[in-house]
Amino acid sequence: MAQKELWWGRSTSLDLHGCDPKLLKDPEAIKRLIRTLTKKIKMKRHGPTRVDRFGEGKLKGWSAMQFIQTSSIVVHCDDKSGRAFIDIFSCKRYNPRLAADLCKKYFKAKTISTYVEERQ
Repeated sequence: MAQKELWWGRSTSLDLHGCDPKLLKDPEAIKRLIRTLTKKIKMKRHGPTRVDRFGEGKLKGWSAMQFIQTSSIVVHCDDKSGRAFIDIFSCKRYNPRLAADLCKKYFKAKTISTYVEERQ
């Protein structure tokens, strides 16, 4: 079987540090990020974006989940420490660098770590 036939999808995890806390506290800003991101990486949203603030103790923050036609995008925000954690999984190919650049710029992050895994 050829390698291409084994490929199932791509998983990208973005760890952003030094973000603008105002953006991380704003559920509408988080929704706008998801709308902008899905357009940038050419994904089609499936259903509404769910955004909620929850957690325990020091681990409270806004999180968002968006189904896309080929899987999902999940965002977790830590406004107290200025961090955002974004996970994108899709069975449709996309450019993780475009996603990383957009998210870093959008949240005004000072640093970003990007992890990409091809799933089989």
